[in-house]
Amino acid sequence: MSASQAAPRIAIGGFLHETNTFGPSKATYDDFASGDGSGRMLRGEEIIARCSNINAAISGAIRHGEAVGWNLRPTLFCATSPSAHVTEDAFERIAAELIERISAELPLDGIFLDLHGAMVTEHHDDGEGELLRRLRETVGTEIPVVVCLDLHANVTRQMFDHADVLESYRTYPHVDMAETGLRGARALERMLDGSRPDKAMRVAPFMTAIAWQCTHAEPAQGLYALLEDLAGDVREMSFNMGFPAADFPECGMTVFAYGPGADEAADALMEAVIAAEPRFRGKVWTPEDGVAEAMRLATAPGRTGPVVISDTQDNPGAGADSNTTGMIRAMHALGAKGAIGNLYDPEAARKAHAAGEGATLTMPIGGQSGVAGDAPFEAEFVVEMLSDGAFLALGPFYRGRQLNMGPSACLRLGDLRIVLVSAKAQMADREMFRQVGIDPEDEPIVIVKSSVHFRADFEPIASTLMVCAAPGPMAVDPALLPWRRLRPGIRVGALGPAFTPDEETTTKETEHAGH
Repeated sequence: MSASQAAPRIAIGGFLHETNTFGPSKATYDDFASGDGSGRMLRGEEIIARCSNINAAISGAIRHGEAVGWNLRPTLFCATSPSAHVTEDAFERIAAELIERISAELPLDGIFLDLHGAMVTEHHDDGEGELLRRLRETVGTEIPVVVCLDLHANVTRQMFDHADVLESYRTYPHVDMAETGLRGARALERMLDGSRPDKAMRVAPFMTAIAWQCTHAEPAQGLYALLEDLAGDVREMSFNMGFPAADFPECGMTVFAYGPGADEAADALMEAVIAAEPRFRGKVWTPEDGVAEAMRLATAPGRTGPVVISDTQDNPGAGADSNTTGMIRAMHALGAKGAIGNLYDPEAARKAHAAGEGATLTMPIGGQSGVAGDAPFEAEFVVEMLSDGAFLALGPFYRGRQLNMGPSACLRLGDLRIVLVSAKAQMADREMFRQVGIDPEDEPIVIVKSSVHFRADFEPIASTLMVCAAPGPMAVDPALLPWRRLRPGIRVGALGPAFTPDEETTTKETEHAGH
């Protein structure tokens, strides 16, 4: 199955989803087809047309391929917001089409895939591993396959075995997605002569909460600096901090090394990860205490920007629905001035549009999560501004993407302004506020439904950053989640308790493995 000796034929594609198995809603085929705020499903040449200049791994691969003269064969690319499981229907339809399109391009010299690495489906714990297994079954083992992954990938042994190189983001916020794709494409280029690098995989004995994985701060900052030193110019390395909300045995942190000395390099980095465990913890505020402290800081002499609060447990970038109301209640109860976004409530947005700008409207908003302690918040709101929700993202995270949040509105309640949207995407770009007339730089307090990605665009304007834990489906401490299927002994959170399955869970897991 050798390709021609002309320009290398390289198939490219992508299928991305981050799964929170404790989340309130699943990802359907229609969610991937529409992109749920991040762009529709793309096929063939429209992948190159739409993805060449965005912050995505596939963008870096396209740019490298064009620069070195590859014959790029674009197949299928789709993504949607994190949520609970990908439905069986969605996975089967998308996986089948992606593999069929790649197979139709044979003979090939290489395959580049942009995946997330933390996909759990209704019928497979390891979505990416199953996809790669089917791909290898179709195209064989001779064609080199490089896969770019999110820093939060829960990398499995099956993923490691079926990919020649796994190349992961090194920043959180993920401002290096395109750069990661470039590294992955270069790794693929080195394998076009038929060679394969030695490789090594190590698995950490503990999980970390995503709120403390930011690479702008320690310990992650130092660990990725060490990774860069160990990788040097002779090997590829990745450190995946994992997505600690997927209840299956291979959830967790991993280290990978490819090239000469892979085993020694992987050991050195994992030893540093284990030593850093006590530092993967931080300060979390209750909604009321956090807002009170933010109000104090916002009026302090010499303040130069807003106090920015992460509503971390309702982060749609981690599988929440971006519709809890705990932070709205705290701001309203304390009479705080500021802005909060995004609140996902298509029905409330529809009512706001029907009422029109300037209207006064009494209605409930949010609170559909079903999370204990959360409920719809009803009040009399002023519809300050309406928008169709379409805009160009300018910040480092969504950089260059044409986002569409659907019918959107700015609701005003006293001194509080709320960004109401009809599509889910975490608040990680200041344009998300501006699209409904809010300048976040001018607000004393800004609340964002995001855990870390917001830092890329909001940290430069913030006088202070805080983390609050209002009721929501993405627990800031993994130990608070009702785990049932983790591997025995893994510590659930930094310095957290070791997971011990009960007898019923062990029996079910054995039966599950037998299938």
